[in-house]
Amino acid sequence: MKVFAAAIELIAEQGYSATTVDAIAERAGVAKGTVFYNFGSKEALFGALLEHSIGMLADALAEAAVGETALEALDSVVLGQLRFFEEYGPFARVLLSEMWRTAWQEAVAQLRTRALGVYADVLRRAAAAGEVRADLDVETAATAVFGMVLTVSTERRALHPDRPLAQTHATLVELLHGRIR
Repeated sequence: MKVFAAAIELIAEQGYSATTVDAIAERAGVAKGTVFYNFGSKEALFGALLEHSIGMLADALAEAAVGETALEALDSVVLGQLRFFEEYGPFARVLLSEMWRTAWQEAVAQLRTRALGVYADVLRRAAAAGEVRADLDVETAATAVFGMVLTVSTERRALHPDRPLAQTHATLVELLHGRIR
């Protein structure tokens, strides 16, 4: 776990290409050989890091997807994502900057299925219950909402760290409710 934390921090700070296994090992307080022994390569380490982090994110979103109505569940998922990225800010920056490279298509597929799938499921429930437009393209909407929250989380953390999370959540929910109904 120390290696994952070091890798995500360094990649968020300086980018994947500029991050070396030497720097990861040094920050983690382990020998370079330990990284290679456990992962084989920087690419394999980053792949495992993405898989692990996306799994944690998806679990957090699924756990947050509760509410008496589907729209309440949607609001809760947005808050869950904000909280997750509040705790794991470097991972949010890595998602924005590094994840969409061709080499990580497996991780993108996992993100799409697991994390965005939570949003899509909640939006499907909302459409079936008449809480949102029946013709809503839930797959596109799920991607848009996830991306909006990811971007706002990163911007808040970098430029407005004193802005209360509740205020950010309220603004996002207001935007969502106005557009999907």
